[in-house]
Amino acid sequence: MREIVNALLYQSRTGCQWDFLPHDLPPRSAVFYYFARWRDDGTDQAIHDLLRWQTREKKGRLADPSLAVLDTQRVHAAAGVPADTTGKDAGKKVPGRKRGLAVDVLGPVIAVVVLAASAHENIAGTALLDRLAIQAPTVHKVLVDQGCKSSVVTHGARLGMDVEIVARNPADRGFVPQPKRWVAEQTLGGRADLRHPHAAPPAGTRLRTPPGQFRIAGVLGDERCDDQTPDRHRNPDLARRMTTSPDPGTWLLVKIDAREAALTSQAEHTRALISDLTAKLRDLDELSIIYG
Repeated sequence: MREIVNALLYQSRTGCQWDFLPHDLPPRSAVFYYFARWRDDGTDQAIHDLLRWQTREKKGRLADPSLAVLDTQRVHAAAGVPADTTGKDAGKKVPGRKRGLAVDVLGPVIAVVVLAASAHENIAGTALLDRLAIQAPTVHKVLVDQGCKSSVVTHGARLGMDVEIVARNPADRGFVPQPKRWVAEQTLGGRADLRHPHAAPPAGTRLRTPPGQFRIAGVLGDERCDDQTPDRHRNPDLARRMTTSPDPGTWLLVKIDAREAALTSQAEHTRALISDLTAKLRDLDELSIIYG
């Protein structure tokens, strides 16, 4: 299982085709099987959240953030990407896709959306707010750039979030990092050479693949300094198990195995219930025939 995780990290970092994974890693069929399975059952999201909680608690913060920063970036799409999932940004003249991130004040990713580059900032901002409401319900303050308009602020208010548009100082020349918002730009810059922005899934529901690869790429995340006043731990047991373990990766793999075992047990229990109900229905049919 460790080699499966290594292969996923390798493919996400280098962008090689699945069939061209190095021979000393597991075969493509096994690697992609676990990638698709973990993506579909939410295991990759669970691992990503555990790592984000660990990063925050190691910095002395609560596991769940209260502030998020949204930002988008346009990237060129790879050859062969379906035309109905790409577009051209009218402002920056970049053909391809637009990836939107919601990050906390330390930089770890909370939510991801991947849209055509032609999509307006309001669409990306609204989609990110919807995902924030599900994945991080503790967030009540959100910072966005001036590309987002009042519709994003209104949508955030409906979700119980205070959305603030951070405007650029007209006197600034060139690139000037904006207070607190710079962490989103730093995260986007740090992930610029990873494969996921250029992923080319078919149209429709499979568009979830790029966010899935972005979560896997998050395992490669960098350490970030933070000089804020530490808060109390919300999940001290979780932080202790993950930070005192000699190999946090082993702890995560144990959690994955436990999840698979629980799902298997639930499936067996469901099959037993179905068999029991089938037998009862058969008995009822027999009684209806007898007493017609």
